Amino acid sequence: MVPLHLPIAVVSMMLSTGTPATPATPAPQADMSFFITSVGLGDGANLGGVEGADKHCATLAEAAGVRGKTWHAYLSQQAVGGKQAINARDRIGKGPWKNAKGVVVATSVDDLHSDNNKLSKDNSITEKGALVNGRGDTPNTHDILTGSTLDGRVSGDAGDSTCNNWTSNAATGAALVGHHDRQGGGANPTSWNNAHASRGCGQDNLKATGGNALFYCFAV
Repeated sequence: MVPLHLPIAVVSMMLSTGTPATPATPAPQADMSFFITSVGLGDGANLGGVEGADKHCATLAEAAGVRGKTWHAYLSQQAVGGKQAINARDRIGKGPWKNAKGVVVATSVDDLHSDNNKLSKDNSITEKGALVNGRGDTPNTHDILTGSTLDGRVSGDAGDSTCNNWTSNAATGAALVGHHDRQGGGANPTSWNNAHASRGCGQDNLKATGGNALFYCFAV
């Protein structure tokens, strides 16, 4: 115990020579319900379908210490190959959603798909609370897989927009991607879910256009 009668300068010196307390690394909020995957599955846009992507979301969340939640990837699915069409907006619950730092990024599905959402490079972070590289960073990994339109639905256009429903790692095909940092190129450069289409589905193809096969995860 430091005597109370000592001068402030002496007390300061005594305290500074002691063993400093090590600041604890902030853990993800227990009520985290939104994140970008810190890593992909390493096989391009072949995620094992939406089911495989959901499993990856759950694995990462649990590894970060967030348990007891059901996680779905923000991915749409096309009506091809015997699959039914699925809209990303219809599979992520009702909200609200918080990131790993406790920031509410959207209060509802409609809020998420409006200009009122709080998605940005600073808020669209990983399950560990880390920033994801954006435009201007090396490497740039701001292309986030979604397969979705601006309002979160599967595209009605002909052609591949989901890399064969998230089962392809080929140099051909395409997936619609968004920019988590809300900047860049494409038809909708500031869109978090529909900036442009990728040029291929392989890992190298996705990297070449500014991505790394990352995707959004929401607790439902």
